[in-house]
Amino acid sequence: SCREQPIFSTRAHVFQIDPATKRNWIPASKHALTVSYFYDATRNVYRIISVGGTKAIINSTITPNMTFTKTSQKFGQWADSRANTVYGLGFASEQHLSQFAEKFQEVKEAARLAREKSQDKTELTNPALSITSHQVLPSPIISSNGPGEDKLFRSQSADVEITTEKERLKKMLSEGSVSEVQWEAEFFSLQDNNNKLVAALHEANANVDQWKKQLTAYQEETESLRQRVAELESQGAPDSSSENNKEELNQTLEELELLIKAKDEEIQMLKSQKCGRWETEGEREETLQKLQELEARNAELERRLHLAEQTLAETLAEREKIQNEVTKVAEIMDVKIFELSEIRQGLAKLVES
Repeated sequence: SCREQPIFSTRAHVFQIDPATKRNWIPASKHALTVSYFYDATRNVYRIISVGGTKAIINSTITPNMTFTKTSQKFGQWADSRANTVYGLGFASEQHLSQFAEKFQEVKEAARLAREKSQDKTELTNPALSITSHQVLPSPIISSNGPGEDKLFRSQSADVEITTEKERLKKMLSEGSVSEVQWEAEFFSLQDNNNKLVAALHEANANVDQWKKQLTAYQEETESLRQRVAELESQGAPDSSSENNKEELNQTLEELELLIKAKDEEIQMLKSQKCGRWETEGEREETLQKLQELEARNAELERRLHLAEQTLAETLAEREKIQNEVTKVAEIMDVKIFELSEIRQGLAKLVES
């Protein structure tokens, strides 16, 4: 309204405690909303207001008994007994949370001063005191038969009694007002503390259940990773045999290359001899047949060489793949073991608290 003015605004994700379970947080919107402190100069009150669309998500009047609690680096909450709910705010950074918490403390102190001023004013202008005073004031006590001095003495005594009674009633009203304020403050404080304790208990129980589930999942995943590592290690166990196979293949390749080289030289020599004189037709036919056999053997040796190179390449690729998988699984296991240790530490701290 026009009588209220914003004094501080920020952006945050708004949550409310689940009214059914009092344990889980229910998001008020999908996106961050503007959350503002407003001051009503007419009623001298402070409120926290957040509007989502056409609906007021937060409409919380700040009282001296409220407390804003930081539950994490970017999340804080406070209980509103009048609205019978607990509000939670998730901020983008720790700095925004600190600014909101500091402003909450300032507004809370301002609300306390405003309440004290209102109480003082109420005590000075309490209509009950005026009514009681009028009821106590009697008509002047005048003796119809006594002398004039006696009449004056009787009136002064009545005034003294009226003044004394008025002071006594004023003191009683003042003490009653103070006691009522103290009882109200104590009641709101106890109610606020109770709401905070209930909310903290529910949140702790929810966190414990979630951590237990996460711990069980991590344990199952760790066990499966261990089995996978064992399988990969069993597959990668014959490293010595792979090395021996590699050496044998390399030696075979060298021998085949030398043999091919020798056969090439022999073929070239035969081809050069082919151009020369042939003594007889029989020698020519024998030489041609020998040449064909050498060419066929050379082709076979080349085929074997190609197969040996292909087998060596596949063996090296498979070995490298197994080593990469073992390294990857080992890294994942290290991360999971670290997360498990953190969860166990958190559970231990929670149990100790």
